[in-house]
Amino acid sequence: MSSFWSIWITVLTLGTLVGCYLLLRWCLKNFAGVEEGASMGHTFDGIEELNNPLPKWWSTFFLLTIIWGFGYLLLYPGLGNFEGLLGWKSSNQGILNLSESKASVANAKESGMLVQYDREVAAADEKYGPIFEAYAAQSIETLAGNEEALKVGQRLFLQNCSQCHGSDARGTTGFPDLTDKDWLYGGSPEMIKATIMHGRKANGMMAWSAALGGEQGVKEVAAFVLSLSGREVDTTAAEAGKVKFAMCAACHGPEGKGSAEMGIPLGAPNLTDNVWLYGGSPRAVETSIANGRAGVMPAWDKILGEQKVHVISAYVYSLSQN
Repeated sequence: MSSFWSIWITVLTLGTLVGCYLLLRWCLKNFAGVEEGASMGHTFDGIEELNNPLPKWWSTFFLLTIIWGFGYLLLYPGLGNFEGLLGWKSSNQGILNLSESKASVANAKESGMLVQYDREVAAADEKYGPIFEAYAAQSIETLAGNEEALKVGQRLFLQNCSQCHGSDARGTTGFPDLTDKDWLYGGSPEMIKATIMHGRKANGMMAWSAALGGEQGVKEVAAFVLSLSGREVDTTAAEAGKVKFAMCAACHGPEGKGSAEMGIPLGAPNLTDNVWLYGGSPRAVETSIANGRAGVMPAWDKILGEQKVHVISAYVYSLSQN
C-alpha cells in the first residue's frame, strides 16, 4: 500500500474513534437548562418528559468500546501499513507460487511471527494427520469401499478438483468426465493416483490441416473418425478418410481405440466409444483434427501431499466403479 493511502486510512480510522469519543462527551452534557431528573415541562397522554441523562452503564460501555478500538489497532494490523505490535497476520500476503509460500511459512516460524493461517494449517495437520496416515496404509481399492474415507475424499475433491471437473466430477469441454470408464491414461487405482500426484501434460495432438491437404482432407478424416463410433456419415468421405487415418494410427491405434488400449501412456483418446473431450459434433471433431489439442493437468503432490492424494484417488476410483 502506498504511503498516501496508508496515511488516509490511518487518519480516517483514528478520526472516527476520536469523533465517537467527542460525540459521547457532547451527549453527556446537560444542555436543557434544568437539573437532571427535573421535568422538561412536556406532557403527552399522561407521560411527562424528564431531563434524564444517558444510562450510566450504556455510556460506560460505549467508552470501553472506544478504548478497546484503540487497543486493537495498536496490537493488530489495521492502520494502513502499520503491522501491529504483536506481529500478527491473517496470512502470508503477496504469494505467487508454492515455493514462495513455503519460504514465507518457514520465515514466519523462524521470526516468531503470528500468521493465523499457518497456525490453523499446523493445528489441522496435527489433528487430522493420523487419520490420513491410517488411510494411506490401506489400498485404494479398500478405501473405495470405506464410506467415511470417501466422504473425506469427496470434500478434498470439491475443494481442489471441482473447479475443472465439476462438483459432480462429470467434467466439461476440455476436462474429462471422471464418472465413466473412459480413461486417457488408464483407470487403474495406481494410474489414477499417478495422474493426480504428478499431473499430466499431453504430448499434444498436432495440427493436421496442412498434412491432410486442407479442409477437404480434414472433413474426410473427421467423417471416418465419427464412423468408428457408429455415427451416420458420408460413406464416400469416410472411405477417403480411412486411408488418411493411417497417419493417426501411431497414437490412436489402427482401430482407433486409443493409446491406453495399446498400453502406451500417450493420452490419445479412444475414438470408438463416442466419448469426446472437446465435443463430438462434426465441426468440433474437424476443429480438433485441423488445429490439434493439448491439455494440461497440474501436479498435486507438493500441494496436497501423497496421503491426501491417496484418499482423493480412492474417491475418483469409486466414481467409475458404480
